[in-house]
Amino acid sequence: MKIAQVAQRVTDLDRAVEFYEQLLGQPAVARFDPPGLAFFRFGDTRFLLDRVAPSSLLYFAVDDVRAETERLRASGILIDTEPHIIFSHDDDTLGPAGTDEWMSFIIDSEGNTVGLVSHNPPT
Repeated sequence: MKIAQVAQRVTDLDRAVEFYEQLLGQPAVARFDPPGLAFFRFGDTRFLLDRVAPSSLLYFAVDDVRAETERLRASGILIDTEPHIIFSHDDDTLGPAGTDEWMSFIIDSEGNTVGLVSHNPPT
């Protein structure tokens, strides 16, 4: 079994598509309006922006949370929680052994919280 699709609530589809195109660095692959849907693709998983979906807490993997957070801050995106280490990986159970898991949280154009995650060598 694998995840086929993740949906996120939006109130303004145009604004949300613009936000996520900037955040993800890729254009939406499909849009149907009405009913108010836009899709992005991550391998076999679809990311859906949907006017009637409930809000979700999404976590996007990035190369370096600290650098990505600064890039987003410079573009005017609201930072909810500054980059910080969540925990260190002693083994490969939840991430690469010997790395620190960093996270920060931003607020998207629709008021949803979005997490950013990276695994980096210990500092």
